[in-house]
Amino acid sequence: MRDRRQLERDLAMALERGQFELHFQPILNLKRQVICGFEALLRWNHPTEGMISPARFIPVAEETGMIVPIGEWALREAINEAAKWPPGIRVAINVSSVQFQRGNVVATIMNALGAAGLAPERVEIEITESVFFENNVANLDALRQLHALGLKIALDDFGTGYSALSYLLSYPFDKIKIDGSFVRASDNVAGAQAIIRAIAEIGHRMGITTTAEGIETAAQLRNVHASGYTEAQGYLIARPMPASHVGRMLAGEDDRMPFAPMQQRAAG
Repeated sequence: MRDRRQLERDLAMALERGQFELHFQPILNLKRQVICGFEALLRWNHPTEGMISPARFIPVAEETGMIVPIGEWALREAINEAAKWPPGIRVAINVSSVQFQRGNVVATIMNALGAAGLAPERVEIEITESVFFENNVANLDALRQLHALGLKIALDDFGTGYSALSYLLSYPFDKIKIDGSFVRASDNVAGAQAIIRAIAEIGHRMGITTTAEGIETAAQLRNVHASGYTEAQGYLIARPMPASHVGRMLAGEDDRMPFAPMQQRAAG
């Protein structure tokens, strides 16, 4: 309990003290074999504890409501960074259900896009099914407003939770991201492979982009490619990186993430 209270106190001061930063993980277009975007991931660089795992502080931020100002900062920062990238590169940003309930997500995004001069079509908003649990009508209305502006809406962690399939009927998603647990399980669980292929087929039939997360091996990359996925994301392609590294990667100057060997692995 003492640790929890201390974490809350530190979290309350972290934003104004500039302790948050965004890292960006590349998303690979499997057909064209090029990076088509980056997912923005929140990091907390604590002055004494170092990098604190999002799995530790995000739930606390959501429970206390601090995720609203933190999430607004992340939206603005990600959009500002994406405005520096080449026109064909998109940014994907996670938005918590708490932000929809307690904040003004639509206004925050509109203001950020206007300030940065970024086209709405280059932004993807990633949500989980928890957005539909409370205030369903208002949240759906906010999603429709964002979609009408030109933003893409992605359903994250697809295949987990309560009734993810039903949400594909309640909202016209642009993308579904299969949870990485299925990708990992496909190495040794027969049923996981059937699920992976079924989700790819659902996406294909509905005209929805499909992204496989958690790709860590060449075999997994070949598997999701053969299964019909549109995109892939994971440590095999590249780990999340500071914003300063993104430009070098796109320019082919960062030899830690060479494209050619990755393409050879994908091709087998």
